[in-house]
Amino acid sequence: MKYTKWNFIMSVLGIFIYIFDLIVDTWVSVKFFCEGQYVFGVLTVIFILFGTFVVQCFSYSWFKADLEKTGQENHHRFLLLHCLQGGVFIRYWFALKKGYHVAFKNSSKTNNFMEEQIDLHKEVIDRVTDLSMLRLFETYLEGCTQLVLQLYSLVEHGQGNFSQYAAIMVSCCAISWSTVDYQIALRKSLPDKKPFNGLSPKFTYLFYKLFTLLSWMLSVVLLIFLNVKMALLLLLFLWFLGIIWAFKNQTQFCASVGMEFLYRIIVGFILVFTFFNVKGQNTKCPMSCYYIVKVLATLSILIAFWVCPPSIFISDYLLIISITVVLTFLLGIIFLIVYYGIFHPNRSGEKKPDHTDGKPVQRDCRMRYFLME
Repeated sequence: MKYTKWNFIMSVLGIFIYIFDLIVDTWVSVKFFCEGQYVFGVLTVIFILFGTFVVQCFSYSWFKADLEKTGQENHHRFLLLHCLQGGVFIRYWFALKKGYHVAFKNSSKTNNFMEEQIDLHKEVIDRVTDLSMLRLFETYLEGCTQLVLQLYSLVEHGQGNFSQYAAIMVSCCAISWSTVDYQIALRKSLPDKKPFNGLSPKFTYLFYKLFTLLSWMLSVVLLIFLNVKMALLLLLFLWFLGIIWAFKNQTQFCASVGMEFLYRIIVGFILVFTFFNVKGQNTKCPMSCYYIVKVLATLSILIAFWVCPPSIFISDYLLIISITVVLTFLLGIIFLIVYYGIFHPNRSGEKKPDHTDGKPVQRDCRMRYFLME
């Protein structure tokens, strides 16, 4: 487990992507207001604020827990920074500052310093993994909802402007990349997990998430055109089922009861859009049931759309959208099967920790209780 110069470069790239995403979100909301689409503009601002609020809550909670572990009680300054929406930036500052020292300056390889080196690298990797998870939360809370709005606007008008296409591309890339990035960071932070190596597994996993997500997003957009209330009821029902699933699995991610409750609500929200493993258990059966439900829901929406097509759609346009929904879903399932059948790191068994050479594997990492497979 080592934090390399390449990891540092990727961390620097991460903060630029984070800032760029904020700029695009602001730009899109302003464009909506300027074009008179006040409902879309207000919804975009609400989604941005909600995602940011949740991220700041988790970030401060982790800062507070980490400080209490080291015997430090002065966490009020961090509370102020998080109230000013600076939690992610201060985390990037600490991670890059320590990461630069570890990757570029602390290059000693002698036996006397080897144990200290491992601790320093693990500290930086844990910081980067925390950031990766926060980006994952924000991406799904903001990106998925905004992607639905952008797709709805694009499908409604038949053509979009540059800002809409840019926002859709940024949202798709951000959601897919944050998912892959978290998976990489997760396995790097847990020494007894097999690493997520090679380009083929990463791209296969990325396309599996991207295509299944796009298919479901388009299906939701079609349902909104049919009946807005029905679409909201379906999404709320799926969200409720996701929350029940999180409670049933008795997740143990947060130290406090309140934050654990919020965490399970967020888990349920993410499960509306994609599947993930909330406790690191065998998920073959739950995943199969999840995607069977998605297949049935998608087919039901398409059938209803063809039986009662909205007047704004012509038959050729409807056919193109339907083919896109089906094709992206099939591609997503194919990449899913390939990933779990060939490329999944656990396919050959988990990496066994070596308790003879070096220190035993530390199992107090919070990421162990949030495993996304």
